[in-house]
Amino acid sequence: MADFKVVVSDPDTGRTQQFEVDGQDANRFLGRELGDEVDGGAVGLDGTTLDLTGGSDDAGRPLRSDVAGPALKEVLLEGGVGFAPSRDGERKRVTVRGREISDAVVQINAKVVDGDAGFGADEADEADEADDADE
Repeated sequence: MADFKVVVSDPDTGRTQQFEVDGQDANRFLGRELGDEVDGGAVGLDGTTLDLTGGSDDAGRPLRSDVAGPALKEVLLEGGVGFAPSRDGERKRVTVRGREISDAVVQINAKVVDGDAGFGADEADEADEADDADE
């Protein structure tokens, strides 16, 4: 059975929260690809829609949206996800995982595209206001 850490970001507030997903909720992610939309109820955010944006496997290799399937593949990269060149024209062969989510994936990155996530906005704003009042 698959277990995932799902990191959900809310572009409206700029906040991020991590959720542990296992069992039937984790099965909702299996077979999906980067760019697909998933119901937020899988992570406890009812009434929201999540867009899958990335992730990594058990060895820390990133998922790339331009590599098909769930398997590992060695690709020659000039930059982007999985490789940051240190000089102009530098290329490197890097092992990455395809865009399909499988049992080997341990972290999934997602963003809220529809609905209100409502996590952390009120608590953090109150803490910021309290800090400002103390100064």
